[in-house]
Amino acid sequence: MTAGQPKLLLALDVPTSDAALALVDQFAGRCDFYKVGLELFIAAGPALVAALRARGVDVFLDLKLHDIPNTVRQAARRAAALDVKLLTVHASGGAAMLAAAVDGAGEGCGVLGVTVLTSLSPAELAESWGRNPWIDIRAEVLRLAELSEAAGAHGVVCSGAELGAVVDMFGGRLAPLVPGVRPSGAPMNDQARVVTPESAAAQGARYLILGRAVTEAVNPLAAWDAIAASVRPRA
Repeated sequence: MTAGQPKLLLALDVPTSDAALALVDQFAGRCDFYKVGLELFIAAGPALVAALRARGVDVFLDLKLHDIPNTVRQAARRAAALDVKLLTVHASGGAAMLAAAVDGAGEGCGVLGVTVLTSLSPAELAESWGRNPWIDIRAEVLRLAELSEAAGAHGVVCSGAELGAVVDMFGGRLAPLVPGVRPSGAPMNDQARVVTPESAAAQGARYLILGRAVTEAVNPLAAWDAIAASVRPRA
C-alpha cells in the first residue's frame, strides 16, 4: 500500500458468529482488517477470532479496555495470544494503564488509545467529565494522544474533526484510526462527529472503519468498492 492510502476495516457489527463469518465471506479479498467489537466478542468470544484467523484475515479487536493497569496488561496479553493485530484501550485510563496495555500486547499487536468517542458532543463530554460546557474536544483529543504516544501506543482513535490536528502534531509517530466514516449524504445514525472517507484519507488517516454505510447499503459490495476507489485513486 502506498503512502497516503489508508487501510480499510469492515466492522462486523452483528450479533452472531455465523453472521460475522457470512460478512467475511461476502467481502473476501476486499478488506485489510475486520473489526470485532464488544457485542460480537461477548456473543462469540475467542472462538470467532480463531475462525477469522483460520480464514487468513487480520483482526482488529475493538474492546476499548479500561481497568486497573494489571488487569489491562493481562487482557492485552490474552488478546495478543489470539493473534489479533490491533486492540483498543481508553486513553482516559491514564498513563500507567496505557503503558501496561502496550507491555501486555507486545510487538505483534498494536495498541490504539481511544481519545473521545465519536458519539459524544461537546456538551455530553463536558457533562461526563465534569468540565465546562465549552470544553475543547480537540484539545482533549491531543492531550490523550500525547499520553498514548508516551506509553508507546501504535496509534489513536479519533474522529475526523480532530484528525488533522493529530496528524499535524504527531506526524507518523501515531497511526490515526478514524470511525464515524460516512459517505456524503449518508445518515449519521448515532454518531455526533462524522467525516467522509475522502476527507479522512486526505487528512492522513492510517485506518478507516466502514460499517453501516456499507453493510446496510442496497448493494454492500458496490458501496464498499465505491469508497475504496475514492480513497485509493489509481496512478
